[in-house]
Amino acid sequence: MMDEVFEQHKVCVLIPTYNNNRTLEKVLQDVMRFTSHILVVNDGSTDNTADILAQYPLLKTVQYTNNQGKGYALRRGFKEAVALGYDYVITIDSDGQHFAEDLPKFLDKLKEHPRAIIMGARNMNQASVPGKSSFGHKFSNFWFKVETGVQMSDTQSGYRLYPVYLLKDIKFLTKKFEFEIEVMVRAVWRGIDITEVPVRVYYAEKGERVSHFRPFKDFTRISILNTVLVTLALLYYKPRDFFRSIKKKTSGR
Repeated sequence: MMDEVFEQHKVCVLIPTYNNNRTLEKVLQDVMRFTSHILVVNDGSTDNTADILAQYPLLKTVQYTNNQGKGYALRRGFKEAVALGYDYVITIDSDGQHFAEDLPKFLDKLKEHPRAIIMGARNMNQASVPGKSSFGHKFSNFWFKVETGVQMSDTQSGYRLYPVYLLKDIKFLTKKFEFEIEVMVRAVWRGIDITEVPVRVYYAEKGERVSHFRPFKDFTRISILNTVLVTLALLYYKPRDFFRSIKKKTSGR
């Protein structure tokens, strides 16, 4: 295990989960090969997720009855991590698509970028990537650049390191999948850097894949959020950054 490194940098692995009982235990066991610093948020699962978690009494958990959405689960996890004394969380999905073997990459990158969100950039050109994921990937990358001016290769990956100590005072609006976009945009607006590390991704066959993403409803939510963020960017954040750059150049003379 790499517990000493996790402890040194005050990092835990945050696993939000909702009705992923078929894959959750393997994900937990894989992560436990690297660290015991694990926080699981059970987002109102109706399967036997609670029973699985009960088999691991040393796990830190947050559990509640009603399903609220991935964004809410992440926000609860961030808050709990800060309360437990962690400065960073690495989020990993409970559906088995991420590889725990990539965790050291985030820790290595953290040493170089202690004040950044670190994205796990996937290879979206592999044949197993679902069509809706490929479209959403391009859609999200485009709007993120419009809103922030920052070019990223993968803005939809759920495998990320967050500096939660820098995010704790930011007010967020969203609770579903679109939160993962909102948190990135608002972080950039706050002056928090974003960088990437390459990670692998596994997509199960269509009949085996468990996804809670609802294309129509969730794309609608994401589109509404992007409309709000673009409006804020054009009316406030881009003019603010422009005048700050002018002031900096003037004061530097």
